[in-house]
Amino acid sequence: MTLGAERTIPRDGDLSKEPGSKSVHVVIDLVAGRQWPSLLDVLKPFGRYAASGAIAGPLVELDVRTLYLKDLSLFGCTVLSKAVFPNLVKRIEAGEVSPLVAKTFALTEIANAQKQFEAKKHVGKLVIDVSGEGMA
Repeated sequence: MTLGAERTIPRDGDLSKEPGSKSVHVVIDLVAGRQWPSLLDVLKPFGRYAASGAIAGPLVELDVRTLYLKDLSLFGCTVLSKAVFPNLVKRIEAGEVSPLVAKTFALTEIANAQKQFEAKKHVGKLVIDVSGEGMA
């Protein structure tokens, strides 16, 4: 796949069928929302769940038995060590990584960019071109 994933699974799919209950070691989530419990279900015992966003909703339901019976570890991921950002910049400058841009908007189109962001149908980053020369 062009982004490097070996396999992708639609978030709105039935995760109990694919990838299946107790089938993965790690879940990294930027979305949360109502499907959150199924993300813990797919974790193997001693699995790890990491969150750094909640664009589908910040309040989730947790059956605590899932947490302790599978010995899961839950992590928040917003505080990074001082070395992370300089290392990321170095990799960007070396061309090793680059952001996925869904669409670029001129500054005058910021209202449309906000609507697209709220629709949550895009993959990648929405960019505001402050020079006024946005590209569709």
